[in-house]
Amino acid sequence: MLQPKKTKFRRQQKGRMKGNAQRGHELAFGSFGIKTLENKWITGRQIEAARIAVTRYMQRQGQVWVRIFPDKPITKKPAEVRMGKGKGSPEGFVAPVTPGRILFEIEGVSYDVAKEALRLAAQKLPVTTKFIVRRDYDLTQNA
Repeated sequence: MLQPKKTKFRRQQKGRMKGNAQRGHELAFGSFGIKTLENKWITGRQIEAARIAVTRYMQRQGQVWVRIFPDKPITKKPAEVRMGKGKGSPEGFVAPVTPGRILFEIEGVSYDVAKEALRLAAQKLPVTTKFIVRRDYDLTQNA
């Protein structure tokens, strides 16, 4: 499961997610990708499930890049605990994503394989996504 090796602080405030992605909103490595269309926290477990779905479908052909990393600690209080008495203990890590953020990129497979692989990945994620293709990619040739 994805998580940082160490963090400066054990707990973090929730914060706010306004506006669109300021970075990570263009394809950088592959020819195909999925881009998120809404704000959400994505857990390390969800990212890993999506990554496995992609690699299984592609049958170890091509290359996959995961463009997000869960580095925000999330805390949770135990069940049936009264209000107050401080913040809960860290439960896991999430990656906050805003609209426009590229989540996964693929290279080295055909258009059809990439589209289906990323569709399977999108099913594992809690956000609505959009399949995108590099602007200079030639759809007539098959990789």
